[in-house]
Amino acid sequence: MIVLAIDTAGTGCFAALYDSDRDTVLGAAGADIGRGHAERLMEFVDAALGAAGMDLPDVDRIAVTIGPGSFTGIRVGVAAGRGLALALGVPAVGVSTLAALAADRPGPSLIAIDAKRDEVYWQRFAADGSAATPPAIASVEEARAIALAEGEALGGSAAALLRADAEAGTDGVSIATVARLGARLDPEASQPRPLYLRGPDAKPQAGFAIRRA
Repeated sequence: MIVLAIDTAGTGCFAALYDSDRDTVLGAAGADIGRGHAERLMEFVDAALGAAGMDLPDVDRIAVTIGPGSFTGIRVGVAAGRGLALALGVPAVGVSTLAALAADRPGPSLIAIDAKRDEVYWQRFAADGSAATPPAIASVEEARAIALAEGEALGGSAAALLRADAEAGTDGVSIATVARLGARLDPEASQPRPLYLRGPDAKPQAGFAIRRA
């Protein structure tokens, strides 16, 4: 199975072609661009296809990161993944950034992403990478108590915020890992839906009405 993996959940914008039968990344492209995912994503998809010597009709599945992460980036990636899957007539699956970070760590782990505003996105994973708890958001103080209670290995950008002995982590996921996880998921149970965990910053103002002529 050929998987087109897309990651726009953070500051990076990446795409890769992965052959699940050979467990091989055939081509990849992308960069840590900060902003402008909507403008650059298809450029990187085309570059990854070119590196793999493939065309879009060769793709059997789309795998896209669903967050938590950047609101705008997540929307861009999920919309692109769904659109490509619909156009190609192939399934699309969503891969959590928390799960992707956990998959590259040995043993049980607690993955914690700095959500800013003194909050943390977090989730526990078993040694085999399966979720031990649902993804959640908590204050740094609450997450610190959670991390200290169990004492498992920490990963992610908030690791050093939660325990003094933890190494500073990153939220950048491996596009190869996204592809591998996406190849294993059940499309019926893993359709790509944004995993925000926190509401948007912008909210409609109340108390205004349109005056009728």
